[in-house]
Amino acid sequence: MTPSQPQTGQTPEDPAIDEYLDAIWLERGLAANSLAAYRRDLRQLAAALETSGRRLMTASEADLRQVVAGRFEAGYRPRSSARWLSCIKGFYRHMTRTGRLPEDPAAHLEAPRQGRHLPGTLSESEVRRLLDAPRTETPTGQRDRAMLELLYASGLRISELVGLRTSSINLQQGVVRVVGKGNKERLVPMGQEAQRWLVRFTGEGRPALLGERRTDVMFPSSRARQMTRQTFWHAIKRYAVVAGIGRSISPHTLRHAFATHLLNHGADLRAVQMMLGHADLSTTQIYTHVAQARLKALHGAHHPRG
Repeated sequence: MTPSQPQTGQTPEDPAIDEYLDAIWLERGLAANSLAAYRRDLRQLAAALETSGRRLMTASEADLRQVVAGRFEAGYRPRSSARWLSCIKGFYRHMTRTGRLPEDPAAHLEAPRQGRHLPGTLSESEVRRLLDAPRTETPTGQRDRAMLELLYASGLRISELVGLRTSSINLQQGVVRVVGKGNKERLVPMGQEAQRWLVRFTGEGRPALLGERRTDVMFPSSRARQMTRQTFWHAIKRYAVVAGIGRSISPHTLRHAFATHLLNHGADLRAVQMMLGHADLSTTQIYTHVAQARLKALHGAHHPRG
């Protein structure tokens, strides 16, 4: 069945809707489910306009803004409204381009602002369990423990971590020199616990791992090569299972935890920005929302009038 074939319960607006669905079906080869969603969105608009005596093909920009405002007041989610508005704008753009309408009434409509995605993170107790997961009696376990400790202590990206060289680590000063995005270099403190595990790994695990081979890679694989970020990411997922963390965690989870926990304990936002290597402070500010969300949840769970 093509999109324009008659359907039961048609409305007077359906010929225009059918024309648009036929066009996008031919242009994009959309699946039946997508076409059905487009039809539903356009029929919803037609029904909303009809309540105020307006029609789909004669609606003004003011009429459409009123419908958008009504969706906002009804509590539709921004993501849902953005998808709905994209369909509406496409419909009117097609009608204007084909000469069915003299002007596009939806040309200046804007999608509702979508809140920035809050990164997933871990609680401090979950981080402790994750860090304790490697078996540190083995060279590989020592390496992985040192990597996890450094990842959480310094907020490195995994790509930055696996790319570290022996010259990147200054154990006397307790800092790591990182070359991040845009080839920008930054110095990040590593903290006493990460420093302790790095000392142990460089003195025990790393020589045992390398044997007679030589490399300047700080955290070599069992073949004395640089690990890939995917290899270490798979290791993190295994350790998450050992630690009893029952949800999926992303490659950036410990980096998110680093920033969130620092802010929870009163760190300055600009200092966190420098340690993360963010060029723009607005990128770092998302972690203040994470911290505030966690504090609100704690308040709600534990305050007697929460």
